Amino acid sequence: MQQTLFLFDLDGTVTDCEILPRIAHELQLTKELELLTRLTLEGVLDFQSSFRLRFHILRSIPLERVHAIVRAVPLNPDILAFIRSRQEQCIVVTGNLDRWIAPLIQVLGCRFFSSTSRLVDGELHLEGILNKGTAVRALAASGAHIVAIGESFNDIPMFEEADTCVAYGGVHAPVPQLVQVADFIAYTGGSLCNMLKTL
Repeated sequence: MQQTLFLFDLDGTVTDCEILPRIAHELQLTKELELLTRLTLEGVLDFQSSFRLRFHILRSIPLERVHAIVRAVPLNPDILAFIRSRQEQCIVVTGNLDRWIAPLIQVLGCRFFSSTSRLVDGELHLEGILNKGTAVRALAASGAHIVAIGESFNDIPMFEEADTCVAYGGVHAPVPQLVQVADFIAYTGGSLCNMLKTL
């Protein structure tokens, strides 16, 4: 029997907010990061350039402080319960940084693909920025049926490679370009999870 894998975007899908603007509050740059994030979600700025810029703005915040902020980020309770009940089938696919999101991944308990970093003498360096389409291709090589769930412009590469695509509008309205390639749309965590259980 073919396995089904559920691939979840993190920010604004599993979480009930965008993570980087919350971290930016530490530097009193919330509005600036919110603008950069919005322009990225809408596809006005390409994800790689935008993420490099946001990383360089935020990298000076100590990792311990970032983790304290990230631990307080709210998760959608229905999506959290779905992932926890199907940890072998659920995978987070996010452009966010591995070391920043580590506390959330620990709570979710599932596999993940993310942008990567390394610590050199206590200083954080950006190592690689995730292309979500590449992650999907790697997982699809196993022969699994891939279900992708997301809401922003940088989820389009994931949708283009997946077998079934669900645009999620629980936090933001899904961008029109994503809706065009989606098979389904859900607007609450509960309706999303009920739909996923039928797939």
